Amino acid sequence: MKGFRYLKNVATVELEQEKCTGCGRCIEVCPHQVFSFGNKVALITDKERCMECGACAKNCPVEAIKVNSGVGCATGLINEWLRDRKIFKSGSKCCS
Repeated sequence: MKGFRYLKNVATVELEQEKCTGCGRCIEVCPHQVFSFGNKVALITDKERCMECGACAKNCPVEAIKVNSGVGCATGLINEWLRDRKIFKSGSKCCS
């Protein structure tokens, strides 16, 4: 999924760096590498990769991350569904 983006300027993920303790949990749990580490705190380095799953916010021990599930999450689910249908129709994935 290198370079994969959902919809531009719709992800709601926010990071309050002043609350961040630098534990790195967000980096560990984010499935799309939205976060990186710099200057002893987490940074949002690629907001448009966020699918708004909420794993980062749920695992942040100091509640420094906020995310509202919405368009990014729905787009991710729809894209997965469409990708699976295309693979199935092309015959490269067959159950019979």
